[in-house]
Amino acid sequence: MALSLDPEIAQALAPMAGAMADATPPAVGDIAARRAMWEPIIGAAGTAQPIPDDVKTSEHHTTADDGARITLRWYTKDGAAPGPAVLFFHGGGYIFGHIDLFDGPVSRYVSASGVPMLSVEYRRAPEHPFPAPLEDAYSALRWLHAHAAELGVDRDRIGVMGDSAGGGMAAGLTILARERGGPKIARQILIMPMLDDRTTTPDSHIAPYLLWSYDDSLTAWPALLGEAAGGPGVPATAAPARLEDATGLPPAYIEVGQLDVFRDEDAAYATKLSRAGVPVEFHLHPGAPHEFDSIAFTSDVARRAITDRIRVLESI
Repeated sequence: MALSLDPEIAQALAPMAGAMADATPPAVGDIAARRAMWEPIIGAAGTAQPIPDDVKTSEHHTTADDGARITLRWYTKDGAAPGPAVLFFHGGGYIFGHIDLFDGPVSRYVSASGVPMLSVEYRRAPEHPFPAPLEDAYSALRWLHAHAAELGVDRDRIGVMGDSAGGGMAAGLTILARERGGPKIARQILIMPMLDDRTTTPDSHIAPYLLWSYDDSLTAWPALLGEAAGGPGVPATAAPARLEDATGLPPAYIEVGQLDVFRDEDAAYATKLSRAGVPVEFHLHPGAPHEFDSIAFTSDVARRAITDRIRVLESI
């Protein structure tokens, strides 16, 4: 039996697939076209579900080591008790997306779990290649630790979370924090994370169902890493799949769809963490492509995935 889309996801994707069938995919290296195509789709997906009215936001800023001013958006639920908090990094292949487009998903996580989140407006490639985005993330982690008391946050219960490139950012940040001796990260929640710059050989079984394509990866990684992409000198903080020793990293929740370019690298990363003694919960969702949860949010598989994420958030 061949791989195929989950029927509920296929139904939700049908209008989008019809529109995209008539469009010419952006060429490898065309970042502007990808921004123009994907940012409206992300924005529409983020607002397709209700925005909770029990979540409040406030704007904050921190300064990266190179002097750049980084915007941070703090989401809290009315009446939530002091406790854990999560740094959130949005997706977009490191080349598109910004925190405004993810207000909906972050608000819904906070409303459902009661766990406050700090969404980070990290700088994007290629204008700001590695290590700038990760250093922005590290600055945000230091800011949250420094302001934990006034925000009602337990410094020992700070997690990191992200989807796609944001998941790669969260994973890279745990490695960087380990290298630098802190600040402490209690949990990493990696949603279909983008981890390996060497994933370039197409898998014919999943190629017909890809939303994020191999050409997209062949555009995004060189934007982030320049000529080093795919070569021998890429550090694990940039591409966490390069990690050799996972000892001491925080417990991980990792999930990915079976029809996702990142499937194999995510499964391999879950195994690598497990072999180093890191507690791991790993989910491989059959019939699910990249970002299935935002496109087919009423599907059974998306509901199960969201329920699992909320459970993990509550457990930090």
